[in-house]
Amino acid sequence: VTFFPAALTLPAGSSATFFCNISVENDSGLEYSLNWYKEINNSQAQKIAEISRNNLQTKAEKYLLTNYTPSFKIEILHLHQNDSGSYYCGLIAFFEPDKVMESSRSQLVVTAAPEKMNATDEPEIEESNSPDHIKAVLLGILLLAGVVVLLIFGYLTVTYRRGGTIPCGGYAVSREKPPVVPVPTVDYGVLEFQWEQHTQVPPESRPVDQTEYATIIFPEEKPVTPERGKKHQD
Repeated sequence: VTFFPAALTLPAGSSATFFCNISVENDSGLEYSLNWYKEINNSQAQKIAEISRNNLQTKAEKYLLTNYTPSFKIEILHLHQNDSGSYYCGLIAFFEPDKVMESSRSQLVVTAAPEKMNATDEPEIEESNSPDHIKAVLLGILLLAGVVVLLIFGYLTVTYRRGGTIPCGGYAVSREKPPVVPVPTVDYGVLEFQWEQHTQVPPESRPVDQTEYATIIFPEEKPVTPERGKKHQD
């Protein structure tokens, strides 16, 4: 009769599982029963459960026994710290009167239950278990960088078209308009000569040298506009 695992350490609230294997030659038709025992501080053993060969499963209090002949499983449910101790199984063979075979001992240690995490506490994220999260973060950074570059390019384009100040390498380069050079214009007017009205003198009586005077009057200077230039042409 063998009993394993040799030792278990589990927190309170969980379940412990032990297996007991038996080996009987030509066991067909033989009747036997399997008992489970618990020892505390090397004291007298206490029987905690029993299962016969013909039963497939038995539950007693917090112990669940399952028959997998020639292997038997015992589960200790809802562990408490007082469940700590030494466990083993014993084979009761009815085909041989008063034949009892005991297995080796296995040690069970029940530790305190882990503290419950508060609702406000956030679980730590293991980097090795979240490759998708890392990929999503990198993709988001790339998209954000692309949007920033597009915004800067659009700002520079609009500023350049408006003739404003364009930042270049940390310095502001001002794109000033060229100075306005005045263009001379010509104002065309009508020059009229006012002749003095007098009686005509016969040619023979008119002196040979004759001087005539005219008064030129310049109107107030006004800028030449297309309409005014057209009038002057007319």
